Amino acid sequence: MEAISKCLQAPSEPRATAIIATTVVTTVALISLTRFALWPKKRAVIPGPLTTTFPRLSKVEIAKIPYSPDAFPGARDVVTPYGNIRVYEFGPEDGRKVLFIHGISTSCMTLKDIAIPLAEKGCRVMLYDLFGRGFSDAPGDVPYDTRLFTTQILLVLASSPLSWAGENGFNLIGYSLGGGIAANFAATFPHMVETLILLAPAGLIRPENFGRMSRLIFTSGIVPERLLQWLTKRRLREPIASSVSKKVRKSFSNGSVESPIRSEYKEDYVDVAVQEARDPVDEPAQTPFEHQVIKYVHWALDFHEGFVPAFMSTIRYAPLMDQHDYWRQLAKRKPGTTAVLLGKDDNLIQRDDYTEDALPLLGGKENVFWRVVPGAHNFPFTHGPDALERIYEFWGMK
Repeated sequence: MEAISKCLQAPSEPRATAIIATTVVTTVALISLTRFALWPKKRAVIPGPLTTTFPRLSKVEIAKIPYSPDAFPGARDVVTPYGNIRVYEFGPEDGRKVLFIHGISTSCMTLKDIAIPLAEKGCRVMLYDLFGRGFSDAPGDVPYDTRLFTTQILLVLASSPLSWAGENGFNLIGYSLGGGIAANFAATFPHMVETLILLAPAGLIRPENFGRMSRLIFTSGIVPERLLQWLTKRRLREPIASSVSKKVRKSFSNGSVESPIRSEYKEDYVDVAVQEARDPVDEPAQTPFEHQVIKYVHWALDFHEGFVPAFMSTIRYAPLMDQHDYWRQLAKRKPGTTAVLLGKDDNLIQRDDYTEDALPLLGGKENVFWRVVPGAHNFPFTHGPDALERIYEFWGMK
């Protein structure tokens, strides 16, 4: 009976304490491991492919990469606290200075059909890869917002052996996300920018044009970061050849050929990237360069470790939407020094929306050079000559 009585008694205090401590430690360890697995610690800088991938490749393999390190003359890598920035600068040193900013999912390669002819016309041209794109490193622990992108522009300008700063120091051309960045930079440093040219610019995309679920997934923090990275990478790889074209075919069946493409479906945030690489209006035909851009995006997914984190942070923090205060400042610019070019068939930067929302903020057509050119969102490299003609018209060049 005494033995049975001892078994029924409560555990001794030291034993109970040990059980509780073990439980707590195990629980904390499991939570920590889960957090590490799903919400990884962010690195200060995620190196780009020039230092991680290229040393392992042969010359033959490097030659097959869709975006070559010598895609433009005058290449240099600018060392900064945020990581290295790939910069190209070429053209006559005494020519009109022109800085280009590319879009969210590509490299500066997409602006070659405009940049190279301008250099041949006597302009001093500078292009660079945004952080996390092309051959630039990716800051891993800061938001990809206007502050970061403005800082990157200043770092790029300071890297030149020529003076790009000062009163009317240079002309600024921004495409898609680059247009949103360029608009905010010009609003912040109006004295530095002689003329501002925005090609299918982000900045005032209507939030309702994106699906509510897509906004929730990317901005709420509910979905674990590592899982969201995996989903984003998968979506960036899969839809470029199909999603947008399917959406547009449906749009054509319901809409007028004379109006911008209006889909009954909401855009996915990844569609911003898709439409930079793919012209749905030309479906199924594609130019060789469109194929090259698509191959580059796939290559970046495999060989630029910072590409997807940079893309996700850009979606969350970059000047894609709700930039009305910055755009309002642009109306103070001297009349005839701001130009906006929109694609006739752009399903992302829809010309009706921007005519209604952006044009009044910029001071109306009396204040801004406003043109619609052939093509969809990626018209700078599918209809480069048409865009160039409008730029020549704006600058009074022949």
